[in-house]
Amino acid sequence: MEKQAIRHMVIFNLKVSKGSPEAEKFLADGKAILEAIPVVNSFEVLYQVSPKNDYDYGFSMELNDQADYDTYNAHPSHEQFVSERWTKEVEAFLEIDFRCR
Repeated sequence: MEKQAIRHMVIFNLKVSKGSPEAEKFLADGKAILEAIPVVNSFEVLYQVSPKNDYDYGFSMELNDQADYDTYNAHPSHEQFVSERWTKEVEAFLEIDFRCR
């Protein structure tokens, strides 16, 4: 079976005001922490521009295959970011995972 990359994305709102220094710090910290995980490729911080969507921000990354996706999810840096920052600072989110062709 051929390996297929996975595009992992979360779109979210923070508990702090959109565009605030606290929001920008969360986004910068998330980028620094999560893109440093060795299996993460093409990490991006995204800012919503469509009035059709209620979410303000997004994180997007590519992982080479399911094994890398599983490694990312279980990585101590990811788990620590989720427990120490994400669960405390994110108000609402939607996680989206697509197989890339």
